[in-house]
Amino acid sequence: MKVRWFWMTVVLLLVAGCRGRRPAAPETPSGPLGQTAVVSDMTDDAARWADSVCAALTLRQKVAQLFLPAVFASDDLWTLRRVREYADSCIGGIVLLKGDTRGASALADSMSAWSRVMPFVAIDAEWGLAMRLADAPGFPANGSISPEADEQLMYDYGRELARECRLIGVDMVLGPVVDVTVPGGLMRRRSFGENPRRVADLALAYARGLEDGDVLSVAKHFPGHGSVSADSHERKGVIERSLHEMDSVDLYPFRRWVEQRLSGVMAGHLAVPSIDPDMRPAAVSPTVISDLLRDDLGFTGLVLTDALNMKGAEGYGAADAVMAGADIIVAPASTFNEVESVVQAVISGRITESGIDAHVRRILFYKYLAGASGLRSRPGRDSVPVSLGSREAEEISGRLVSGS
Repeated sequence: MKVRWFWMTVVLLLVAGCRGRRPAAPETPSGPLGQTAVVSDMTDDAARWADSVCAALTLRQKVAQLFLPAVFASDDLWTLRRVREYADSCIGGIVLLKGDTRGASALADSMSAWSRVMPFVAIDAEWGLAMRLADAPGFPANGSISPEADEQLMYDYGRELARECRLIGVDMVLGPVVDVTVPGGLMRRRSFGENPRRVADLALAYARGLEDGDVLSVAKHFPGHGSVSADSHERKGVIERSLHEMDSVDLYPFRRWVEQRLSGVMAGHLAVPSIDPDMRPAAVSPTVISDLLRDDLGFTGLVLTDALNMKGAEGYGAADAVMAGADIIVAPASTFNEVESVVQAVISGRITESGIDAHVRRILFYKYLAGASGLRSRPGRDSVPVSLGSREAEEISGRLVSGS
């Protein structure tokens, strides 16, 4: 993965010779990688790098950085060709779907080698990599975790998962789920439970383990999917709660997340009439993202959409999400068409280029901090073991079920 450092160095050398006015540095995002106080030298370097790289990109390349298309974790020729197209177009990264560790590692290495700017390699791993990768170590679903499990165990779990992610080149986990479920609720298997405080305690400990292990974490599904009966894959959900009720239940874990200055939040395809009377899905609602999450809760990290190819987002596109305040568009139905739609929205004046720049600088800021870890110098895929399993992984899995 040293190749990522090579390309970062190339870009820095290119922009070093550029003359002209630099755009303003981005507002320093919430501290990533589990740090409540990031060393100022690191954040200053990250902001300068983000500013410089953003200034060196064309409008279309900047817009492309906002996208994380989904690909199956396979090293077949068709998938590798698609990843090469994404890299050549300066797409911001990929989200891995079902496959195996060899395929995941091959795609991570290839995307990194071919990309001008370091890409994110993300994966849904709410209960470990086995959720997506058939030969990865297995952990219990969140709803099966023992009531006796404590924060130290969850931290160890997150740290172990980060180790596995780093071995295959993954630097972002789309998790944990911080939705507070209800009895018999749709999210009961994926949620840490019905108690908002316990959900927050377990989720934050797990996320700190991930981020201390140099993997970004993303809390989902803002502003809370726990009381919603609809599956966003099939239709838009509706949160039938007052803002007061949401504040004490659904928003509680997210508020704690913001206070801990963790990296990312995913907005779901959930309409919240008590917040947005227009009934827009949260992922494309400026009232939910810009007003509630950014302004009221004070979140300054990365905002991702839930997969935009879900039926819960039907009728809306990437431009709507960007205008609402989202930084990253996850799994659009047609990546290149959606990139073009955002470019045209900028050309027509519906979206400002300065707004695009702000999103891109935030994304690059986090890419720098992820790349500044040991992640980028991991062994090449040929040396990745067939199994990522370890004695510690087996012990943690057993303790999560038993609580001992």
